[in-house]
Amino acid sequence: MRPTRVVFVLVPRLHLLDLAGPAQVFSTANDLGYGYDVSYVAEVEEIPTAQGVPIRARLEWPELGPDDLIVVPGWRSPRLSPVPPIAPETRQRIRDHHAAGGSVASVCSGADALGAAGLLDGRRYTTHHDLTDEMAARYPRATIVRDVLYVVDDRVITSAGIASGIDLALHLVASAHGAEAAARVARQMVVFARRNGDELQDSAMLRHRGHLSDLAHRVQDVIDARFAERLLLADLAGEVGVSERTLTRLFTAATGLTPLRYQQLLRLERAEHLIGHGSTIESAARTVGFEDARMLRRLRSRQFV
Repeated sequence: MRPTRVVFVLVPRLHLLDLAGPAQVFSTANDLGYGYDVSYVAEVEEIPTAQGVPIRARLEWPELGPDDLIVVPGWRSPRLSPVPPIAPETRQRIRDHHAAGGSVASVCSGADALGAAGLLDGRRYTTHHDLTDEMAARYPRATIVRDVLYVVDDRVITSAGIASGIDLALHLVASAHGAEAAARVARQMVVFARRNGDELQDSAMLRHRGHLSDLAHRVQDVIDARFAERLLLADLAGEVGVSERTLTRLFTAATGLTPLRYQQLLRLERAEHLIGHGSTIESAARTVGFEDARMLRRLRSRQFV
């Protein structure tokens, strides 16, 4: 069997990790014997990247079949450009590949290129959370799924951006070769865990870090590292040299949560990840530090966030 061809379509000011993350997944999968042939095409030979490193690409496309994949990495775009930076001829190639039974994928703002090719209409998709409102307005015939890592709909696979391109690529390896193959690739890449598509783009560890309280950050560092342990408020207060009452007041003012509720949120998020990968509720509860599954069930039923 010939290798699966993966063609990355490069556009000016692309983000290096949008490209390098999934490219590394398919390259590593090939090294492990799963059969991938990775190539890079563009409309000009040298592509400037958002990080300042130029990349050279081929102008000629390889011949593609129904088992092959086209990936459009994202480009720097705090706001969408009036017109996606991809020529009509390239859009047509992407559209024709999908019509012939092939798969297409995007990372971050690369979804704009798929939309311009008409491949989002009537389908569900996602993109980086900073772009969701603009994309929803630009492609009203499509259904945007907010705050997830990736979405698969009729051989159109879209991801949230940056590191989520790795999750998207690992999912495609798992779909083609099984979960064990994806786990081998993730291990080789020293990826902590292969995340499911419906996991949140913004983890709890990041959502409550936008404050300027050094004390709260220091306490969060402790809870982040030891959230599965029984942490007493007195011990946390001792870590930062304040009273329990002062810790609770300052931590809540900075994060919007008490230390206990922050720890519960981390436990719940990790438990949801484990359950999404096949763990029972009871097993997940024990792993994240609950004495039994009742508290986990209670938090899940409340959709505690």
